[in-house]
Formats: sequence, C-alpha cells, structure tokens
Amino acid sequence: MIMGWAQNGDWVEALEVFREMRVVGVVPNEVTVASVLSACVRLGAIQIGRMVHGVVIKGGMEVFVLVSTNMANFYAVCSSLEDAELVFDGMTEKNVVTWNVMLNGYVKSGLVESARGLFERIPVRDLVSWSTMIDGYVRANRLSEALIMFREMQRAEVRPNEVTMVDLVSACGQFLVTHEGRQLHGTILKTGFDGHAFVQATIIHFYAACQQIDLAYLQFQSGDVGNISSWNALIAGFIRNNMVDSARRLFDEMPDRDVVSWSSMIAGYVQSGQFDLALDLFHDMQVKGLQPNEITMVSVVSAVAHSGNLKQGRWIHDYIRESSIPLNDNLSAGLIDMYAKCGNIENALQVFHQVRDRASSVSPWNAVICGLAMHGHANMSLSVFSDLQKTNIKPNSITFLGVLSACCHAGLVVIGKQYFKSMKSVYNIDPNIKHYGCMVDLLGRAGCLKEAELLIESMPMKADVVIWGSMLAACKTHRKTEIGERAAENLARLEPSHGAGRVLLSNIYAEAGRWDDVYLVRRAMQSRRLKKLPGCSGVV
Repeated sequence: MIMGWAQNGDWVEALEVFREMRVVGVVPNEVTVASVLSACVRLGAIQIGRMVHGVVIKGGMEVFVLVSTNMANFYAVCSSLEDAELVFDGMTEKNVVTWNVMLNGYVKSGLVESARGLFERIPVRDLVSWSTMIDGYVRANRLSEALIMFREMQRAEVRPNEVTMVDLVSACGQFLVTHEGRQLHGTILKTGFDGHAFVQATIIHFYAACQQIDLAYLQFQSGDVGNISSWNALIAGFIRNNMVDSARRLFDEMPDRDVVSWSSMIAGYVQSGQFDLALDLFHDMQVKGLQPNEITMVSVVSAVAHSGNLKQGRWIHDYIRESSIPLNDNLSAGLIDMYAKCGNIENALQVFHQVRDRASSVSPWNAVICGLAMHGHANMSLSVFSDLQKTNIKPNSITFLGVLSACCHAGLVVIGKQYFKSMKSVYNIDPNIKHYGCMVDLLGRAGCLKEAELLIESMPMKADVVIWGSMLAACKTHRKTEIGERAAENLARLEPSHGAGRVLLSNIYAEAGRWDDVYLVRRAMQSRRLKKLPGCSGVV
C-alpha cells in the first residue's frame, strides 16, 4: 500500500499509512522503509526520517543496499551531511546509485572539492555521476573545470544528455564564454538534442547573453516556431540587448502568450525606464484574463515606485492580497521600496514587520534600511541593521549602501567609518565606488576634507563625477579653497562641460575674496558656453 502511494506521488498518504502500521504493530519490510524514506525526502519530514532510521537499526535492515542508500539520501538532502557520511561509510556494499547519492549531497552543499574526491573513488561512473560533478563545478562558478570534466566525460565515451548540455550552455551564457558555447551548440546539433524545446530556448538565451542577437534570432527561426519558450527566450534576449521595441514587435506577433511572455515584456519596459508603458501592459494583461505571478508583480511594483503614485501603489498592494499572489522576498522588498519612494515610510514599515520573520534573504531588510535612510530616519535604519546582524541572514553591498547613507544623513562619522571598515574585515565585501562616494560625502559634510581627499587617493578605482562633485560642494560649505581647486580640476578633467563645478569653484573664490579668480572662472565658462546642469547626489 505504502509503495503504491509513493509511486503515485502521494507522499503524505504514504506517511499516514506508515503511522497506522506502527500503531497496529505491523513490522515494515525493507521495501516499505525505502518508500517511507523517499516520502520523507519529498516532504522534508526530518523527524519522521530520523525515527525511520531507528526502525531500520532495530530491524537490522541497514544491510539492504536500497534502504541504506535511501537513508544516506535522506540525510544528504534533508538533514545532515555528516549523518549521510556515517551511513555511507558504514555500508558494506554500495552500488552506483549509492555513490551518486553521496556525490549529489556534496554538490548541493557546495562542497565541490569533497565531491571531486568522492568522484575519483567511484568504481564505475555512469551518466549521473559525470553530470552531477559537472553541475557541481557550474554551481561553484568554476566553468573552466566544468568544461574540462565534460571533455573527460566524452573521452570516457559516456554520452551526455540534454540536461547536462543545457547546464553547460547556460553557464557559458552567464559568463559570456562565446567560443566554448558555440562548440557545445555543435555537440547539441550532432546529438540531436536541439529538437528539445528547452534546449532550443537555452541556445537562444546563450547567444543573446553574448550580445550575438542575430545568431539568437537565427536559432529562433530555425527551430520550432510553435515553441512558446523560444519566443520568450528571444523577447528576453532583445530586452537584455536594450532592444525593447523589437521585443514588443515580437510580443505582438506571438500566436500565444503565457505569464512569462507578459512578465518579460513588462520587465523590459521597467528596465528601459518606460514605466507608463509597463503599467499599461499590465492592465492589458488583466483585460486578457491572465493571472500575473509574483515575478510580474515585482516589475509592476517597481514601475509604480518610479512613478511615485501612492494611490496606485496601494491599489497594486490590495490587488496582490486579493489575488493571493505569494509575497516572496523580492516582492516584499519591492512593496517596501515602493511605499518608501512614494513618501509613505509607515506603510513600508508595516510590510517589513509583516514579512521580516519569514524572510530568507536580505532583500526586504535592504529595502527598509535604505528606505529609512532616504527619509532621514538614520537611527531607525541603523537599528534595523543591528536586528539584521542578530539573524542568520548575511548583509550584502546594498545593505551597506543604506547603512552608510544613514550615517551620512545623521553625521555619524565615527560609526560610519567603523561600518565601512567592517565591510571587508567582517563580511568580506569589497566596497564599490558608491560606498566610497558615501564615505567621501560623510567626511565632507563633517568638514574632514583632508581625510576625504586621502580616502579618494586610496580608492582601488578612479573617482567619478559624483565623488568629485560631492567633494567640491563640501569645500564650498567649509571654505577649503586649496582642496576645492584640486577637486574642481579633477571634475573638469572627467567632464569638461560640467558647468555646475565651475560655479561652485567661483563661489569658493568669492567667499575667499579672490575676485580675480572669480572673473577668470566665469569668463572661461562664458567662452566655453558651459551650462549649470541639474544637481544629483550619490547618497540614497
């Protein structure tokens, strides 16, 4: 009975029957136990799986390869890799499935070196062994080693399957490895895997990612035009290459559209800054009666955030609730960001407090930290960051942009310097130019201009217009003529037409009473016809 439920995918029913067996005192056999362990893996039923392990030991069933293999798989997938190793090492007999189970456990845990060590010990490797090891290198972003493993697999005369080929081609697209990707495309053609819909879509994605959109289009035309995934792949490719109008024409030509088609096109409009068109398309999607998903709504919420229309934002939030669209981390972060950008930090906080305890990523935390900083609630922003540090969720570079911006708005120089230093020393995050920009702004506002200048000199990248503009503005505020001159010189070198920098420099000279220099700067502006451009800030 249990085996029947398991074979039909009724995992809950299988566990219920097993519980009834235990209640009435029926002793399970090895086939029953193996099926129950499979159900535990599917359902993540850790406690039941550990209890079944006790039944296995009590009944002496660990001698059966099927049982011990399923037990190792349960621990590797659901519970503890160390327990999986104990079961695996204790087995007197192993088959290739057993080895592959343990190999997969290492790969899914990110232990690619341990996986390779085990792989070398496998007596007879099958397709699953090779594919799992290749996937392990791909997951670890070690594409060159994945490709070497693939070549070794070919020399061993093990024929790859379409899943392995998709794994490698996708990775080539991710890392923009054009030559190797095209070689893999040749292998796909030779083996006939190009007939699979998802393989064809992957090849289109690959060429588009490598900015070879003509080849992506050629692949689309040569394939099955009835395959909606190929249409979606080409639309995504056009969008990725900033060809949103071409994507829309293809979208309009589609014989049929699914939620991926609509979501991709809406996201394309958002990415190209055409927020009104994104919202118009979303309303067209509703008229067509197609239910959006959480991915669609992330783009829609982003469009509303940029429009700043709070009334529309509240309507979208109500729509998400009424449509029972799952509030995942990305959508939660989008709603928090939307409310913050629409000027309602209270609603942003409400969404955050609703999701914070079940958030599995840093995205919602980032949205509220940055939103609070943007609204000038520096202490509250830093308090949320302190709460984040007490969780198992790791901050990322975006987190520290919010944190440093909060310090900047509140003038917390010492604390800001501590956080900036902790990025690398504690969290192993390399500061990027935006983080340096926040620090320069923080030091500049506090009048620590010499320190700010030294920080700019120590940067691993060249300072941009934003940083030198921030520095120049701080020099005007604190009347630091000499440093201001150097900042203006660097600003002019980067952007000769930046009239605002010249205006600031002339104001610095004016406040210092250096009227001859004021005249020279303004005369130079008139002769070059420089314009004062709208101001911008590098701080959230």
